[in-house]
Amino acid sequence: MRKALFPALMVAALAVLSGCEETTQTPASRPSAPVVAPPSVEPSEESLAYARYYAGVQQRLLTQGLLRTDGGGPDTPIVARNLVANFERIALYSEYAISGGRFVAQQTPAELRRWERPIRLQAHFGGSVPADMRDEDRAELARYADRLARITGHSIRAVGSGGNFHVLYLNRDEQRAAAPLLRRIMPNISDATIREITSLPRHEFCAVYSISNADAPNVYVSAIALIRTEHPDLQRRSCVHEEVAQGLGLPNDSPTARPSIFNDDEEFALLTTHDEMLLSMLYNPRLSPGMTPDEARPILQELADGLVGGPS
Repeated sequence: MRKALFPALMVAALAVLSGCEETTQTPASRPSAPVVAPPSVEPSEESLAYARYYAGVQQRLLTQGLLRTDGGGPDTPIVARNLVANFERIALYSEYAISGGRFVAQQTPAELRRWERPIRLQAHFGGSVPADMRDEDRAELARYADRLARITGHSIRAVGSGGNFHVLYLNRDEQRAAAPLLRRIMPNISDATIREITSLPRHEFCAVYSISNADAPNVYVSAIALIRTEHPDLQRRSCVHEEVAQGLGLPNDSPTARPSIFNDDEEFALLTTHDEMLLSMLYNPRLSPGMTPDEARPILQELADGLVGGPS
């Protein structure tokens, strides 16, 4: 029910890092940032309708026992061979491709992709987001960045400026008018990506777009995630968890992945133990960007065996 778009867009090199100083940030810290949103305005009837729709969706999913936050348990055992199969489907396939200047659903085999440079998550807010909610969102993003850094061993943290992974918190009205903001934070963004972000329909809960350079198409240098602010709290957190994690190099979903947020059945709302294992494998130094499934598979099997305590 959510969508994570992961085009391998070939763009000119972006000046996406500012200094890259490696300072330590505690999980509770909240990076400050200048206000980049337009003045606050009353939401339109369409935005209010979105909020009612998403509230109804969340309530229905919770009533069905979905949107679990326990990360998996005895009912969701993790088996090494399944972990390898899930990694291949989620990390080595893409859900979407560009055709005729538009994004189309198309399962496409792909080489391994991930970030090599430090990842700096920066939040951007529409004027509809009140100050106290901005503080909560920044704190949540900072905590999640610290968790992802521990899992992957990669340098990931939230910043107030100079980011290269931009997390946009916008309502429907702000989404439609986001083109100037998108061009400001990513000057070389393509027209196709701008059209996709600004027109993303209601049934697509949130999305992420990661971008690479032509000379290194499997190495991501920047990303944009769209988080709809009409979502109630749990779905809002769920979107952040899924889109940021997918933006690290897990672009696809799989109906067989369990317990996982990389599964469109919405059983789990937040990153699971299984998903942590996938991210740990993705950033293991034995793997490298550009690997094919055949090249990666023997290494993946050894990594999976180690994570689950032996072959299974």
